[in-house]
Amino acid sequence: MSRVRLQWMALALPMLTAFVACAPPQDAREQLYALFDEEWAARLTESPQFATSVGDHSRNDELADVSLEAVERRVERRRDVLRRFEEIDVSGLSAADRINARMFERQLRSSVQGFEFGGYQMPLNADSGFHMGFARMYRPMPFRTADHYDDYIARMRAIPAYFEQQQGHMRAGIERGFTLPRVTLTGYEDTISAHIVDDPRDSAFWAPFEEVPASVGEMDRERILTDAEAAITEAVVPAYQGFYDFFVGEYLPGARETVGASDLPDGEAYYAEQVRWFTTLDVTPQEVHEIGLSEVARIRAEMAEVIREIGFEGSYAEFLDFLRTDPRFYPKTAQELLERAAWIAKTMDGKLPSLFATLPRVPYTVEPVPDHMAPKYTAGRYVSAPYNSTQPGIYWVNTYNLPSRPLYALAALTLHEAVPGHHLQNALAAEIDAGPEFRRHDYLSAFGEGWGLYAEYLGLEAGIYEDPYSNFGRLTYEIWRACRLVVDTGVHAFGWTRQQMLDYLAENTALSLHEVTTETDRYISWPGQALAYKMGELKIRELRGRAEEALGSDFDVRHFHDAVLANGSVPLDILEELISDWIEEQRQ
Repeated sequence: MSRVRLQWMALALPMLTAFVACAPPQDAREQLYALFDEEWAARLTESPQFATSVGDHSRNDELADVSLEAVERRVERRRDVLRRFEEIDVSGLSAADRINARMFERQLRSSVQGFEFGGYQMPLNADSGFHMGFARMYRPMPFRTADHYDDYIARMRAIPAYFEQQQGHMRAGIERGFTLPRVTLTGYEDTISAHIVDDPRDSAFWAPFEEVPASVGEMDRERILTDAEAAITEAVVPAYQGFYDFFVGEYLPGARETVGASDLPDGEAYYAEQVRWFTTLDVTPQEVHEIGLSEVARIRAEMAEVIREIGFEGSYAEFLDFLRTDPRFYPKTAQELLERAAWIAKTMDGKLPSLFATLPRVPYTVEPVPDHMAPKYTAGRYVSAPYNSTQPGIYWVNTYNLPSRPLYALAALTLHEAVPGHHLQNALAAEIDAGPEFRRHDYLSAFGEGWGLYAEYLGLEAGIYEDPYSNFGRLTYEIWRACRLVVDTGVHAFGWTRQQMLDYLAENTALSLHEVTTETDRYISWPGQALAYKMGELKIRELRGRAEEALGSDFDVRHFHDAVLANGSVPLDILEELISDWIEEQRQ
């Protein structure tokens, strides 16, 4: 899965502190691109961590100011940018620039709306949070000189102030009833306490200091190690201890007992906006719910066919119990799970040229989910390579609680997270060399997660699902995403309980009961995000069917896939327009 969230948008792009003077634009395109440049400069200036991730290392020693004052100033600035954007007549621009303009406007409006709903007061969900990413903030940073290490140490020193600012937002959320549901937070404190260590060298923050390169002189090396130990002991550990005390002593007792987004302040409007943001479509929760029910019924019929193929004698529920309890379907060691995932990924690598005419240059690797995140984390996730770096993308596989990691679903997971899923899509997007900079780095869940689910389907064409069990694993992943349409709208719009969600997922999917629980809590705590996968995949499948029918024998799946991915992450309505234009071009 990958990474834009409405509740984070009010924090991710902090306050602009300086503008670069420029001559007044002379035409609509110049005016538009001046705004693009201004907004991009704001993102880099106001969010040093984001700047680092896209290759700008000029402020590697700072963290973002996420105080309420900074958030308010930033939102007011974005309102001003939006007002000036609305004065530009884009009707005469090229088709590509009109798309750029629409995406820019959507980004601005969603950020402002996220602030108005108070999303910044909930900077975490059941499987992630602002405190988790800091242990890996070193990854896009260079470590070749003493100055590079000093930058990282300075960032560690800045963590306490950042945590205090976030805790201030969370306190405000408690006061107005805008919190995560308490029931989803069981065990969440473990993700905080993992960083409260006695020996700084046991900290996840120590990773960059394990091997200081020879390019750093011996005297500097000794000083750097001393300073790093002091920063972890005096800043990092106290920050996490303070957050732990706040979380256990204030947030958990103050967290709401209800589970649906409709129970939040202005909850119905908030959830409706979440649905629009994550699906990029003008659809209602009722429409999404009905699509989900229809898809669940269709996929259940396909699963019944696979069960008959296997020759299992018993009910559907009995077959699911068989899958969940037979030891042959589960890895015995973490290494076995990682090796199986790597084997599937490498096998799919060899199939890519038959499905894609354009492949990315950046490679990827397979690693376990970090220990401090694993207990509350999902089964797997993709982490993009830092922009313009020498590092690969990472396919994370969760090796925690091995009896909950079914091997029959591993092929579908691998294709989704690695190739031809998130790695291929994100790496190609980073290589786009035309258009405004924000298009290269932004991620829309409906497109990205829809592509990930479609990538699982491509495993059928590539022959990756070698036996009925792995094909059933693919189908259980597909029905899982269809079930999300039902349970997400059920809990957030139609009054479902957490137990109803648990029962529905357990009855319809072959997910382990541990995964059923962690996924249910994720959907409760992250309203709308779970809708992106199936809604996006349905649109991509629909567009492929339309292209196959229109082009007949001239249809080339490799060029269709290139057309889908060529413009980076786009809303589904824009993707439909792009593919319609591509079909007409192919006809000519």
